[in-house]
Amino acid sequence: RYLRTLYLGLQSRWQAEHRRRHFYWRMMFESADISMLRLLEAFLKSAPQLVLQLSIMVQQNSIEPLQGLSASASLVSLAWMIASYQKVLRDSREDKMPMSYKGAVVQILWHLFTIAARAIAFALFASVFQLYFGIFIVTHWCIMTFWIIQGETDFCMSKWEEIIYNMVVGIIYIFCWFNVKEGRSRYRMCIYYIITLSENAALTILWFLYYDRKTTSDFNALILVCVVSSSFALGIFFMFIYYCLLHPNGPIFSHRSVGCIFRQEPPPVPGSPVEAVTSPPRSLPRTTGGERDGAPGERDSCVPVFQVRPCAPPAPAARAPRTEGPVIRIDLPRKKYPAWDAHFIDRRLRKTILALEYASPTTPRLQYRTPGAPQEVLEYETTV
Repeated sequence: RYLRTLYLGLQSRWQAEHRRRHFYWRMMFESADISMLRLLEAFLKSAPQLVLQLSIMVQQNSIEPLQGLSASASLVSLAWMIASYQKVLRDSREDKMPMSYKGAVVQILWHLFTIAARAIAFALFASVFQLYFGIFIVTHWCIMTFWIIQGETDFCMSKWEEIIYNMVVGIIYIFCWFNVKEGRSRYRMCIYYIITLSENAALTILWFLYYDRKTTSDFNALILVCVVSSSFALGIFFMFIYYCLLHPNGPIFSHRSVGCIFRQEPPPVPGSPVEAVTSPPRSLPRTTGGERDGAPGERDSCVPVFQVRPCAPPAPAARAPRTEGPVIRIDLPRKKYPAWDAHFIDRRLRKTILALEYASPTTPRLQYRTPGAPQEVLEYETTV
């Protein structure tokens, strides 16, 4: 994937002017996929390693230089990958304002301190209650996975693939918040951090009551408790800084806020035999804050995962369906999130679409099955 992204980036520089945009957006979508895979890899590998190293340090009551360096690298990689994925995801969407580097740095600090508090609390509890720690982790993972499944995420093609994906994301939820559902996220985030705060406090208090007084002094134990609480407080502080000052969509308490692209499905045009959904033109400029006003209170509802590009106009427009040119008919209902084309259609029909695009003077169209009339995407963009 890295080589393919590098190849697409070079092609976006070397190709003619009318082809550069095509390769540039394909590079951005590949980069977003790579960031997601790196994020999953970090939480499946670096996060357990971090807890294990911290637990060993607490039991030995000492920190070796290489051991401390390795634990610090694991912690930084977790926070870095969360912020990196959010920035790449916004950069790969034309309907989203890009995240500034200041916002990315503050987001790194937000996740750095919250994950640090979580990992230290885990390490303290695991250093005394190894068996109960394993039971706690499995229970928390099951609850978070069930919560994600109840949210009815819509990313994979089959039900079982979606469940496996939710199980993997449940591992991320052991350590930090990660939005996987389009819609209002502030309430889910508040619930998650209340649960996290309660668990961190309970784990730390239980360790403080039963830790080994022979290896750890009362003063050092009190310092560790203060480190857990202050680290979590700093993380929440940087989270508020990000949402109140540095969020790309503007302050969280702003009266002019941004809504979601698919908050409400546009009604069909009366008398039209098909429901047309037009893809954005290839020369679509990045929208500005003034052009993207939405309903107040919904500015945090558009931080979904895997949504790469818009696929519906902001307002319904009466447009007669086109009949000329090649049509690819798909016996599936069209998913409502914008990454559907990028993650399913483009992955499986890329060769067919490109062949039809070069063989026909008109751009191929996609037609989906719907309960009523067939739904078409006119002027399909192969930049995905």
